[in-house]
Amino acid sequence: MNWYEKLNQYFPIEEMKSKEHMETLLIEKADIYHKDEGKNHVMMYAELNEFIFIDYIFVSNKARGEGLGHRLLEKLKKKGKPIILEVEPMNYEDTDTEKRLKFYQREDFKHANAIGYERRSLATNEVNKLEILYWAPNGESEEHIYKAMKKTYNIIHTFKDKELYGESYQPVSEVLSLNEESNNKNIFDDLS
Repeated sequence: MNWYEKLNQYFPIEEMKSKEHMETLLIEKADIYHKDEGKNHVMMYAELNEFIFIDYIFVSNKARGEGLGHRLLEKLKKKGKPIILEVEPMNYEDTDTEKRLKFYQREDFKHANAIGYERRSLATNEVNKLEILYWAPNGESEEHIYKAMKKTYNIIHTFKDKELYGESYQPVSEVLSLNEESNNKNIFDDLS
């Protein structure tokens, strides 16, 4: 099974970029967009000067619990930059979402309470809400993370979208929002 098939089996269709999109990023944005692949993992990420965005991280079932996910994140943490990623909201009917959130909580990721993120899928045409998690080695604020997510959305998620999908994703102003006085419940509260 190739790297894209592994990701496609694990991630819901509404979260997946097309294989052509990712391959185009790997070629045309090779200076920032990377693939870290092994027998039991695939990690797609963008590394910019001021932060790292994990687009996809997959660890096969047979390698879970062996510390592979931890080692992949440690490799990125050693760069000393904030790390940002998107996750599905907690779904009590899907034990994987709880396991995933507990894993990131153990890895010292925080939930960006003030950042709202709702994006229409070009694959399903449904609006999907995602949560932003981040690791901030220098105490970066949620406003800093919000600006990094806006940049990610504009240079990675919407890269050649019209050319690749026949239509464009929504503008960033419709997808991401920042509520600095947010009192949203932290998604990690349910895991304690």
